[in-house]
Amino acid sequence: MSSYDYVHGYSERESVRLSNQANTLEELLHSDTKYPANSKVLEAGCGIGAQTVILSWNSPEAKITSIDISENSLNKARERAAKEGVKNVEFRVESIFYLPFEDESFDHAFVCFVLEYLKEPVQALANLRRVLKKGGTITVIEGDHGSCFFHPKTDDAVKAWNSLIEVQARLGGDSLIGRQVYPLIKKAGFTDIAVSPRIAYSDSSRPHMEEGFVRKTIIPMVEGVRESAVEMEIIDAGTFDRGIEDLHRTAAEYGMLVYLFEPKFDSFIF
Repeated sequence: MSSYDYVHGYSERESVRLSNQANTLEELLHSDTKYPANSKVLEAGCGIGAQTVILSWNSPEAKITSIDISENSLNKARERAAKEGVKNVEFRVESIFYLPFEDESFDHAFVCFVLEYLKEPVQALANLRRVLKKGGTITVIEGDHGSCFFHPKTDDAVKAWNSLIEVQARLGGDSLIGRQVYPLIKKAGFTDIAVSPRIAYSDSSRPHMEEGFVRKTIIPMVEGVRESAVEMEIIDAGTFDRGIEDLHRTAAEYGMLVYLFEPKFDSFIF
C-alpha cells in the first residue's frame, strides 16, 4: 500500500494481541475518552474494532463512524461489535487519505495507534481537520517505542526490540512517533492542544500488567516482526529468539517494564 503498511500483519494472532492490548490499557488510555449524546464521531483506522467497542461503551449515545482500509479487519470489527451488543457504530471501508465526507461533517475525531504506520501523517491529520466542525475536537493516541525501558536489560533483548523499530521504519512507518505528535498536530492546523502522557508500568506487584501488557501485548508485538527482521538481515534468528526469551524475564519476579503513551486531546477552533 502506498500510504499504509501494517508492520504486524493481519493474522488471527495479531487480532488477539490487539484485543489484549485494548482490554489491558482501557482504564489508562480511555478513562476520559467520552463524547456527548448525539455527537457525530469519526474513528479513523479502527482495525478489528478493539478500541471501537470501548468508545461505544464510554459514549453509548454518540453516533460513531469507524473506518479502515482493510475489509478483513472491518469484518472482524463488525463481529466484535455484534458480540458486545454495540449498536451506535457504522463501519465503512475508507481511507484516511480519501475521506468521502463533506467538510464539517463530524463533531469529534478519534485516532489510536494509526499515525505510526502512515508515510504522510500530517496529511492524514489535515484530512481529518477538514471533516471536523468548527469547535470540534480530535483525540490522538500513539506510543513511542523509544520510551520503552526494561529490566533485566540484555544485549539480545535490546537488539530484538530495536529490530521492531527498524522493520517499521523500512516499511515507511515510525514507531517513535509519540514524541512527534504535538508538532504533527500543529503542522496540520489544529489549535488549543492539550497533552496528557500516560505511562504503562509493569512489575511483579502488578500481575495484570505483566500478563496483559508485557506477555500478551509487548512481546507478541516484537515476535510478529521476526520473519521480516531476519529476512531484512536486521538481526539473525538466534539473537532474536534469545532476545524474546530475555524479554519474558522482564515479566518475571524481579523484572520490570515501562512504556510511554501520548494521548493528545486537541481542540479544533477557528
